[in-house]
Amino acid sequence: MITRVFRSALAILAISNIVGCSNFYFPGVYRITVQQGNVISQTMIDKLKPGMSKSQVLFVLGNPVLDDHLNKNRWDYIYTIQSGNIERVVRELHLHFIEERLSHFEGDFKPTESTADATT
Repeated sequence: MITRVFRSALAILAISNIVGCSNFYFPGVYRITVQQGNVISQTMIDKLKPGMSKSQVLFVLGNPVLDDHLNKNRWDYIYTIQSGNIERVVRELHLHFIEERLSHFEGDFKPTESTADATT
């Protein structure tokens, strides 16, 4: 009797551990693509130029994801996507302003060579 209860409890515990594990996937089950944040394209990056006003940057990129009240001269754009069983991809873009004008940006995005050559 005790052995049967013990085996049942052990089986329930094992099943709940397997189901609760985020790395375990049932075969054939569709997993949705989850996107969060600002979608930023290379075309948008190529439109950014030093000296642009904050309103011009807002027109090109939209509102930043993070609004840092302690540093009004830095805007952060973060984009994440997770598709099915593929590992999550995170892209970041950090814009820096001096006197309400775009000074420079850094992160996972770089301007294309033809655009970078045209500004120099």
